[in-house]
Amino acid sequence: MAQTNKLKIFNDPIYGFISTPNELIFNLIAHPYFQRLRRISQMGLSYLVYPGAHHTRFHHALGCMHLMRKAVEILRFKQVPITEEEENGLLCAILLHDIGHGPFSHALEHHLVLGLHHEELSLKLMEQLNDEFEGALDMAITIFKKQHPKKFLNQLVSSQLDMDRLDYLRRDSFYTGVTEGNISSERLITMLNVKQNELVVEEKGLYSVEKFLMARRFMYWQAYLHKTSLVAEQLLVRVIQRGRELYNKGVELHASPVLMYFMERKSTTDMDATALEYFSRLDDVDVLSALKSWQFHPDFVLSELSKIILNRNLLKIKLKKKPLNEEKFQQKREEYKKSFGLNDTEVDYLVFKGEISNQAYDADDQNIMILAKNGKLIDVARASDHLNLKALSERVVKYYACYPKASV
Repeated sequence: MAQTNKLKIFNDPIYGFISTPNELIFNLIAHPYFQRLRRISQMGLSYLVYPGAHHTRFHHALGCMHLMRKAVEILRFKQVPITEEEENGLLCAILLHDIGHGPFSHALEHHLVLGLHHEELSLKLMEQLNDEFEGALDMAITIFKKQHPKKFLNQLVSSQLDMDRLDYLRRDSFYTGVTEGNISSERLITMLNVKQNELVVEEKGLYSVEKFLMARRFMYWQAYLHKTSLVAEQLLVRVIQRGRELYNKGVELHASPVLMYFMERKSTTDMDATALEYFSRLDDVDVLSALKSWQFHPDFVLSELSKIILNRNLLKIKLKKKPLNEEKFQQKREEYKKSFGLNDTEVDYLVFKGEISNQAYDADDQNIMILAKNGKLIDVARASDHLNLKALSERVVKYYACYPKASV
């Protein structure tokens, strides 16, 4: 059913008023697939660390679209040819780039919808929308799949300096209060240009790029990979894993029909029309509702994991730069196995270890190129005189172990 184009302006706390440029964009925003993003947390369970981080993928998608309009305006001002059709493709692609995120965004990726990345789900939903909108998203899908011959169009949607990153760093910094992550996205966009069909940054924007990369590093270690967020999201994964294990054994489990649909499925790589329809109704509310029910489940592990998250009585977590002592870890494991009367499978849900890594700048993946005044293109890591920038190209790995407090 066609939407009536009434609402044309959103008031965003970051950028102020964001307007919908045309009826197609408005109707995409009004579609249930997109409205679902209001119920998908942008930063998973990070609000357990930063109470303000309750913003959603809906906020983020609108912000990305706003920045994309600014970028197109700047590039056209610099005589970069972008047609109306290409602009519309860019706006639709960036608006819908995260439409395939599941509950709590990255936290449950690959654990609810097994075997599919959120970008693959975004593409499937975009293709479904394209059928509904009679081919209006053809250009957007070409750009999203990085297949447009104008490479810089693809890079505006997905690269190391795309509109996605320019929005989420600034937005997540704002909502968490982690000021080190704040960047001037408008300043960076003003410095964009195109050279040899590639998206580049003019030399005078070098320091802005440096700040952007440093801000990304700060946000990863202070927010996205904060140890409390890490343990909370690992517990959320284990709740789903335990629920699926019990269900496969024939244990009765109460949850919403859409959540149970994905708990039942052993593989979702095929993702037919029925699965896609169920996914389009799956959000944070389904998972939280399940936790509220499962906290009273007779299974000790499922009940404890649910209560631990709901009451924020999280496991202890140790985070180190070197691999953890295996002997000490096994001692902890045996200690809690005896304390709670758990078997080997059950204790793994409450005592576990792993590793995390971060690389602020990947010098091997679509490098950020600086356009020098003499017209030459230089990789930002070489152009910079900042001693830390080369270090940001190196992958940093940290190791963690999680286990219950003295009494769960």
